[in-house]
Amino acid sequence: MSAIITLSLLAILVLYLGIFKAPKTLLPVSLFGMLAALFFEWKLWSVDATPLYSGMVLFDKFALAFSMLLIGITMLIFVLSKGYFDSISSNIAEYYALLIFSLTGALLVVAFHNLSMLFIGIEIMSVALYILAGIRKKDLASNEASLKYFLMGAFSTGFLLFGIALVYGASASFDLAKIRDYVTSNGSTISPLFYAGILFLIVGLGFKVGAAPFHFWTPDVYDGSPILITTFMSTVVKAAAFGGFLRLFSVCFEPLQSFWAPILLIIIVLTLFIGNISALVQQSFKRMLAYSSISHAGYMLFAILNMNNQANGAMLVYATAYSIASVTAFAVLILVKRSEGGEYFESFNGLGKTNPFLALILTIAMLSLAGIPLTAGFIGKFLMFSEALSNLHVALVILAAINAAIGIFYYFHVIINMYFKEGNAVLITTDNNYKVVLFIAALLTLLIGIYPECLSSLI
Repeated sequence: MSAIITLSLLAILVLYLGIFKAPKTLLPVSLFGMLAALFFEWKLWSVDATPLYSGMVLFDKFALAFSMLLIGITMLIFVLSKGYFDSISSNIAEYYALLIFSLTGALLVVAFHNLSMLFIGIEIMSVALYILAGIRKKDLASNEASLKYFLMGAFSTGFLLFGIALVYGASASFDLAKIRDYVTSNGSTISPLFYAGILFLIVGLGFKVGAAPFHFWTPDVYDGSPILITTFMSTVVKAAAFGGFLRLFSVCFEPLQSFWAPILLIIIVLTLFIGNISALVQQSFKRMLAYSSISHAGYMLFAILNMNNQANGAMLVYATAYSIASVTAFAVLILVKRSEGGEYFESFNGLGKTNPFLALILTIAMLSLAGIPLTAGFIGKFLMFSEALSNLHVALVILAAINAAIGIFYYFHVIINMYFKEGNAVLITTDNNYKVVLFIAALLTLLIGIYPECLSSLI
């Protein structure tokens, strides 16, 4: 809980720094505060986890591992923000504060032990992003993104709350342990309200993770938001939502898997095909990443379908691989757009000649997202497919492999443009902070691809 308190106080401090016109201190103070939160999470690693504050939160190894991932990815995004928010507005303290508040909500989502805390965490995480998505007030695409995100977020929250209410009505508790006891002790006499509650929870959480057919807000919101905000939404928010999704279903609903697994199977297949086929026809690199994030949601749903201790580790590896590669891709997009003025694939033409470092780093990220061996993305897909095969979901793995092949095609689109097409001989300058983040991201992508046990064995 120390990390959550630290981040809450940090966000308030950042707002005060903005009031007193100290813009140069915002980034170092924010990074130092997140390092402190990271230290508090690491300090709890060897402590026996018990539910705290009347059973509201549980900081077990699952929650701690995901929390450290979320804080680490946010720190990378903050390093990239140097000079980025200044070009949008002179009041940059609000950007940092809202992102930190959203991160605080994300930590609550992965550590909840009570359904009311799940709702509170999701709302804290989302409300800040409703504002950030539309922060460019004179940009119509940003306004549209904010409105769509708010309306769809409110709509999905309604489903989530209705599901929580039905589960509470049947089990008489919001506590995960008591809900699990209700499921195991009642067997065939479980109330129909409880089953309806599970369905509504799947719909509500499906909206949050961007799974089909609840994905329709994702492309426009990701495309219209500022690139760094899109980066945060597609990595930190998605990873947190999946962590909460997996925790809820693995703790409470595993005995009822025969009821909800067929529904999840349909959602997975729809998500994979809609995400990949839609990404295949995109001409904008940013919009392609938006649709590919939908397809990756389909792969991450494998862990919920095949829940066990190995699935927890597989989810952590996949979420880490996807987040690092996405941060890399969006960081390079920022530099290319700053130089070329566009987000289309043609803007990357000839990058291999004009800036070999950026081209190499982006190639590693694309290979990881495509699931090519020796990258973290390959290990993530391998673990997900292995779990599915061990549970005899052979047809699903075949369909997923077909979608992985489709993914290779559109990820290689940008690689072909960088190395085999002629472009403007414009030298793209890379700031030192970008070089640091890109180097760290590429190194982690390769290290996790070669030594995946360092992550998968944690939880």
